[in-house]
Amino acid sequence: MADSSNPKPAETAGPAQSAASKPASKPVNPAFRMMGLPNIKFRLPSRNWMIFWTITGSFTAALIYDRREKRRAQQKWCDLVAHLSKETLPVEQMRRKITVFLAAPPGDGLRVARDHFKEYVKPILVAAAVDYQVIEGRREGEVRAGLAEQIRKTRRRAGEPSSVVEEPSVEGVVYDTRTHLGITDEPGPKGDLVIGRHTWKEYIRGLHEGWLGPLDPPPAPTEDEQQPQQPPSSPAPEDGAPETPEKQEDTTPSEEPKKEEEKKKKPTGPTPTYLPTSAYDLQPLPPTLPATLDGSVPIAFPHLLGFLNTPIRIYRYLNRRHLADEIGRDVAALVLASSSRPYTETTPDSSESLTPSSDPTPIPEQQTILATAERDWHKSVHRTDETQPDKEREWLDPIVLDPRLASRMHRYIVSPEEESRATRIASGEEYIRGEERPAPVPVWQRLWVKYGYGEDEATLQRRPILGNLDNEDGE
Repeated sequence: MADSSNPKPAETAGPAQSAASKPASKPVNPAFRMMGLPNIKFRLPSRNWMIFWTITGSFTAALIYDRREKRRAQQKWCDLVAHLSKETLPVEQMRRKITVFLAAPPGDGLRVARDHFKEYVKPILVAAAVDYQVIEGRREGEVRAGLAEQIRKTRRRAGEPSSVVEEPSVEGVVYDTRTHLGITDEPGPKGDLVIGRHTWKEYIRGLHEGWLGPLDPPPAPTEDEQQPQQPPSSPAPEDGAPETPEKQEDTTPSEEPKKEEEKKKKPTGPTPTYLPTSAYDLQPLPPTLPATLDGSVPIAFPHLLGFLNTPIRIYRYLNRRHLADEIGRDVAALVLASSSRPYTETTPDSSESLTPSSDPTPIPEQQTILATAERDWHKSVHRTDETQPDKEREWLDPIVLDPRLASRMHRYIVSPEEESRATRIASGEEYIRGEERPAPVPVWQRLWVKYGYGEDEATLQRRPILGNLDNEDGE
């Protein structure tokens, strides 16, 4: 009888073969073992990790590429105008100053517009050392009121009669002081920089109001016009008894505080317009109107809100290099002011007209500039005020032009010579006018200068050389 406790040869051979078939595990690195780290094995990531790293890496690569090309485009236009910062001025002259018009985009605040100006426009102005003043508007109509008032002040200083007594301000004191000391502005064109379609519509409106409107404010509306229509009085009682004097005494004291509060209330919103658009043709040209107005440059300001517009916003976020190149070209044209052209008129296509036989009317270019930006405006802008349906809306109303002023407007452009020079600067063939391109600096040296204790060559050259102050040589 066989002993059942003894294992069979097949049973004993199974575990031995399985142990021999398994490869010996790789010994753990002694350094990792001393640090308590596991034995790291390199292998392909799983399906989910592959999806995650592909999406994240693609988005990061697109973002890094776009920001690098954006910096290159801005640096190209900065180098194009940087030679202006090396020019010297006499002591009695002030640097050329341009005017920047900035307004909060529809449905958002002013901070977004300021960030847009600092990111795309200001680097080029700083590179050219051009001074600028900003006319801002937080609400609709403030840019129009600010520009119109600035033009009216210019007309008053030129000698046009006016009964308005200007209040003393810092700007007036500075202007009078510079005039007394004989300080003048740098000779040459100035220029206006308008950011956004909504600001452009206010700019055109304020330009017409300032030059064609009166210098004195229109008369205030009478009390009858200001007083709203009162509801019909309650009917008298049936018995015809008059009201008791006690009730009349109770209502009299409550009306007096209301009148005092109305007097103390300050006007809210921008200054009302001095001239409606329908009266442009009836106004004569002022004698101080120049033959050519200052050149203007409208700047694109794409601003889109809404959760459903997220795909479009992501696309714009990853293609800012094109916007930086477009804005840089326009700002450089204004800074150089070497070439300009008048605003033209465009003829609409016959396919868009209702009747093919109708004679198409030419449309001025000022009315169609940046017109596509209105499609991105928030829907809250298009709501009308039911209490004041006839109130003027600078953003929604169509642009009305007077031919006498429209013919005096012109736009700065980059000349073909400057355009070709910008192309050579981008390719590395040329640098700032009058300077040689510096030698390339290694990456480690740039990081050491920026984040470490290193100093670049320009800083070392400016460092003063001190002599033997401690008399260490025994002299």
